[in-house]
Amino acid sequence: MILPDKQYLTISQLTQYIATKFEKDPYLHQVYVTGEVSNFRKRPKHQYFSLKDDGAVLSSVMFSGAFNQLKFDLEDGMKVLAVGRIGVFNKSGNYQLYIDHLEPDGVGALYQKYEQLKQALTAEGLFHFEHKPIPRYPKNIAIVTSPSGAVIRDIITTVKRRFPIVQLTLYPTVVQGQYAADDIVNNLRRIEANGQYDTVIVGRGGGSIEDLWPFNEEKVVRAVSNMTIPVISSVGHETDTTLVDFVSDQRAATPTAAAEIATPVLTEELVRIQELQAKLYRAQANRIQYLNQRLLEQKNAYVFQQPLRLYEGHQLKLKNLVTRLVQAESNLLQGRKQRFNQADTKLNQVSPQVSIQRYKTQVEYITNQLKQGQVNQLTKHEYKVNNLMAQLDLLSPLKRMSKGFAYVTNKQVPVDSIAQVDIGDQLSVQFADGKVSAQITGIDKKQIIKK
Repeated sequence: MILPDKQYLTISQLTQYIATKFEKDPYLHQVYVTGEVSNFRKRPKHQYFSLKDDGAVLSSVMFSGAFNQLKFDLEDGMKVLAVGRIGVFNKSGNYQLYIDHLEPDGVGALYQKYEQLKQALTAEGLFHFEHKPIPRYPKNIAIVTSPSGAVIRDIITTVKRRFPIVQLTLYPTVVQGQYAADDIVNNLRRIEANGQYDTVIVGRGGGSIEDLWPFNEEKVVRAVSNMTIPVISSVGHETDTTLVDFVSDQRAATPTAAAEIATPVLTEELVRIQELQAKLYRAQANRIQYLNQRLLEQKNAYVFQQPLRLYEGHQLKLKNLVTRLVQAESNLLQGRKQRFNQADTKLNQVSPQVSIQRYKTQVEYITNQLKQGQVNQLTKHEYKVNNLMAQLDLLSPLKRMSKGFAYVTNKQVPVDSIAQVDIGDQLSVQFADGKVSAQITGIDKKQIIKK
């Protein structure tokens, strides 16, 4: 039923009223709660998740400034101790815990930190390395442990019983508490810098995870990993495992076991040396006997009885080689002589004297041919000239005039027609034996009958 005379609040007003109640409550300004992390998914800035126990769930917010101060990785399912204040988120009307400080809850936090560092170093590959061999016969062993615990007494007792000739050097070390990690790292660095040790034993007695925690510190783990000297770890009891065990070259369940790994048993080694010595003597005796037998066989060999026969094969081989050499030289000389004669013949064929003589013969032949040709040409032309002269002589006017013919000219112009003269012209008449002058006194032209 709606009451018109009542004042109704908006949702925002009611939510703000509730938020004010939370803010004014002194018990909610700072609360200390423990619970299990739920619905955690890491975001770029502010973190939103829940804290729960068996009976309830509380929404929680952790702003980036506080979250970045955490010394561990927050994970789902982790039990934590939280310090913060309770407030209301107006948009949803939900109350939630605004966390200012967070840390893992009790011993579980150490195990969580142990697992986180182990996973990180495993991913880095620090635990995957080639283990250095432990020297069989050490001269000097460095021990990093407390000077007043049972560890050093067990190690000294075991080493004196097994291998008393080795030198033990104790580096007194704090192995528990807040200064332990730095002390362990410093002593390891001193041992590395010394360079005189064959093996290093790092150890302490059993205890809780808090007591053994220095051997889980990252700087201690890295210091052991950087050692160039073989390291044997003996931290805690047999069931205890620290991160130092994963970077050591060998792990021992107890300090006594560490001493046994680091040293041989001297009496056993002496017996072993005596056995090896006896074995060596027997081997040498057998070797000498074998060599004496071979020497006797060599002395009785026929080559020493008749040493000259040793060279018979070589002499025969040498003789054959000499024969082959002489024959090869003869063949070589004959071949070169034949090649020389062939070259000489070819050289004579291309000799300038032969060419000159050949060309000289050719020149003489050509010269004779030329002379004969000239004579033939002269004879031919002489015959032709005589023939032409005979023909010319037959046509000569003198020849004709000797037969009664005459050569008539009128004013030095030959007259061969009556048409060239007139009555009264002075003519010159040439006879074979002289010339006379005559005058035309009459002309008798013949009538030419035209057919």
